[in-house]
Amino acid sequence: MTIALRTVTATQGATRALTSGAVTPRRCSLEFEDVAGMPALVQAFRRMVRGLEFDVCEMAFTTYLCAKAHGKPFTALPVFLARGLHHGAIVRGAAAGARSPRDIEGQRVGVSRGYTVTTGVWARGILQDEHGVDLSRVTWVRSGDEHVAEYRPPANVVALEQGRDLAEMVAAGELAAGIGIAADRPGLTPLIAGAEEAGFASLRRRGLYPINHLVVVRDDVLDAHPDLAPDIFAAYAAAKDRYVQRLRRGGAGALTATDLMYRRVMEITGADPLPYGIAPNRAMIEQLVRHAVSQRILDRPAVAEALFPENTHDLIG
Repeated sequence: MTIALRTVTATQGATRALTSGAVTPRRCSLEFEDVAGMPALVQAFRRMVRGLEFDVCEMAFTTYLCAKAHGKPFTALPVFLARGLHHGAIVRGAAAGARSPRDIEGQRVGVSRGYTVTTGVWARGILQDEHGVDLSRVTWVRSGDEHVAEYRPPANVVALEQGRDLAEMVAAGELAAGIGIAADRPGLTPLIAGAEEAGFASLRRRGLYPINHLVVVRDDVLDAHPDLAPDIFAAYAAAKDRYVQRLRRGGAGALTATDLMYRRVMEITGADPLPYGIAPNRAMIEQLVRHAVSQRILDRPAVAEALFPENTHDLIG
C-alpha cells in the first residue's frame, strides 16, 4: 500500500517535475498543498514548526537548525532546494544611513521578519567574514518574531516599533541599513558596492555558495517507514536533475533571475548548481552552523551527520 504524505514544496525549477507529478517517489505519494508565493511558503514553515501540520515540508535551513535544537520532532533530508548569493540582501538608504559595512557598528540595522531568518544569518556572516564587522556592536531590529517560539534572541536584538515600516526607516536613515528588504524599493540601494558581482567573486575566491532551504520529514513518519527517506531523496533528486539538464541546454523558455544565477554558478564551477547530499555540501553546512553559533542562534555546534537520517548520509543527487 502506498502511503500518502501531506507535503509542502514551492513549485520552482528544481521541483516542478515533482509537483506536476512527472516524477514520483516509489514508496509514497506526495500530496502537495498549494503555497503560491513566498509569504505562503514562509507561513508553511511556521505551521510545520509550531503545529507539525505536514508530513514533508520545505523549510529554511536556519529555522530547521533552531527547531532541531529545541526538540521539534522532524528531521531534514540533505535535499537543498534553494541557494543564493546574499551580498545584495543588505541595503541602505540611497541618500542616508551607512556608506560602508563597517559604518553599521554602533548603529541599528533592520532585519526583515525574524533574527533567525536564513538570509539574515548568511548576510551577517558576509559582513563579519568579508568586511570585519563586529556583529555584537550592532542592534538588530527585527520586524517580526521567530518561527521557533521557544527561541530567545540575544540582548542586541530588539523589536521594530509597532506600526513602523522597515524599508521606509532604512530609506530615511532612521536605520543604518536593512537585511532582507528588496533593493528595488524606493530610496534603497545595496550596502555592498557591486553586490551581485561581489557574490560571484566570493564563490570563486572562497567557495561561498549559501544554502537557504531544505526538506524536513516528521520523525513519526520516518520511524514508521524507514525506507522513506532515501525514496523521497531520490524523487527530489530526479526532479532537480531534469531542471539542471534544461539549464545546461539553454534556450528553452524564459529564464527567471534565479535560473540565470544558477547558470552563472555552473559557468564558474563547472558543476551541478544544486547538489544534494551531505558530501558536496559539507563546507556550507558547517559554515552555516558556525554562523548560527557565533550569532547566538545555537548554543553549540551541530555535527552535519546529526542533522540528517543515517540512511541518507552517503546519498548524493
